[in-house]
Amino acid sequence: MRRKKDINNPGKTAEKIITAARKTFAEYGYSGTHVDEIARRAGVNKATLYYHIGDKDTLYANVIHQVLGNIAQNVAHAVAKADGPEDKLKAYILFMADAVDRNPDLPPIMMREVASGGVHLPRLVAEDMASVITVLLGILEEGKEKNVFNDVVPFLVHAMIMGSILIFKMGTPIKDRQMWLSENLKARDKKLPGTLGEEVARMVLKAVKKNDQ
Repeated sequence: MRRKKDINNPGKTAEKIITAARKTFAEYGYSGTHVDEIARRAGVNKATLYYHIGDKDTLYANVIHQVLGNIAQNVAHAVAKADGPEDKLKAYILFMADAVDRNPDLPPIMMREVASGGVHLPRLVAEDMASVITVLLGILEEGKEKNVFNDVVPFLVHAMIMGSILIFKMGTPIKDRQMWLSENLKARDKKLPGTLGEEVARMVLKAVKKNDQ
């Protein structure tokens, strides 16, 4: 009888497999990842992998859902503790930036999905993403109703937030290796005055707030 899986509370073997899969998918993407490589990195055979998790599609969904499902649940709690739409939006952005810091394998996986048009994006993960964006939508709607925020497109604001965080995080090592950058550009390359989340929050709030606020 096949073991019933709980991806939110995996056993030790399942956790080893998911950890190995997360690193492998981050390195090679969905198409470039082979189950044999995941099994090798996890120190198990393929039969054990299939028994504890399932096939490649199931494993891919589990890897992303384990992170995004947790983010979707906890970002709502973080926002609920804040007062007013401005503080809620800042709390949302700070939480998302921290989530990226705590899950370094997720950005390359998600950026590959964006580049491919989401062809491998599991429905379960799409639902997680919708839950996260729904929290943002609620914040923006509250800000609009209270005449604090402009009437903005939620998906565009989401792209501003996550695009800034992901591209800055993944692009910094590339920039730092480029010795050919002009002195003028190097002079403009200043350290952030605060954390990445704080700086993104400052820029996004400036973009969405009404001019008289």
